Amino acid sequence: MRSIWNGAISFGLVSIPIKLVNATENHSISFRQIHVEDGGRIRYRKVCELDGEEVTSAEIGKAYEDADGSMIPITDEDLSHLPLPTAKTIEIVAFVPADAIDPLQMDAAYYLSANGVPAAKPYTLLREALKRSRKVALAKYALRGRERLGMLRVVDDVIAMHGLLWPDEIRAPEGVAPESDVTVRDAELDLADALMDTLGEVDMDSLHDDYREAVEELVAAKASGEAPEPAEKGTKGGGKVIDLLAALESSVKAAKEARGEGEEDSVADVTHLADRKPSGTDEKASSGGTAKKSASSPKSTGGKKSASSGTGKQPAKKTAAKSTAKKTAAKKTTAKKQSGSKSTASRKRASA
Repeated sequence: MRSIWNGAISFGLVSIPIKLVNATENHSISFRQIHVEDGGRIRYRKVCELDGEEVTSAEIGKAYEDADGSMIPITDEDLSHLPLPTAKTIEIVAFVPADAIDPLQMDAAYYLSANGVPAAKPYTLLREALKRSRKVALAKYALRGRERLGMLRVVDDVIAMHGLLWPDEIRAPEGVAPESDVTVRDAELDLADALMDTLGEVDMDSLHDDYREAVEELVAAKASGEAPEPAEKGTKGGGKVIDLLAALESSVKAAKEARGEGEEDSVADVTHLADRKPSGTDEKASSGGTAKKSASSPKSTGGKKSASSGTGKQPAKKTAAKSTAKKTAAKKTTAKKQSGSKSTASRKRASA
């Protein structure tokens, strides 16, 4: 691979000559602009807006545009006199845990290659030190006319460097989160968890750019004079969500069918809100219901305490005994009334 920058890693008093190589490549398909009528290529020309003349690259310099629109010329010589200690050095400034780096700061990625045989030993030393410490190195370096921040880590047996944005280049997420208060129910979270479990993990190497492949097929068909076949419209869409629970259940079912699982497992085992009991009241409600049954039933098991509907401290035996005594007294009173009415009736007959 062709190097894009040569310099050295400064590791304390240790200097490691290295080459910087791009770790990524862009596979996206690019298009040219043409004149639709005759297919002629459209090109851009660099023209001076004062005299209207086209200028060459050798005649073009740099300038800073001031707030009032005036141009302040800046030459390469002016920039060369500025203090830039990292012009040819990747200067390590600290070693930190990998999770201390915010992924929002991640930028371009590079491989660092040892430049020459003498660099092999210190290069390997730094690589193994990073492995053993399980940390990453924060470093400063200069590339394409500006000083940058980088993170060094080990990938297989190679030291890789990720360009990082400076902390003040990360915008705060103000006004991005929903402003209205939204309540997410447990049933919705359960279904979301079920969907996450169903989708599971993925082999990163199996992921590819479907759109790029479709464009390549389109270009190949038109180049050979064939009429390109219209692509099938995808079923996935961003329609309005009417019922979030129903959408999640359908998603779980579709994900399981895609993974070849049976229909009997296609619906997640989720307890809906209607079947749920309020948290913190389950035990009280169940104990109260049991107590009432124990108090009203004369067949309460002896030796166990049950709460009555009143104080909740009266034993079941005493409650049952009182209830039986009341019933017995009521029967006696009824019997006396009946006997009294019979004797009155007998007296009336005798007098008659």
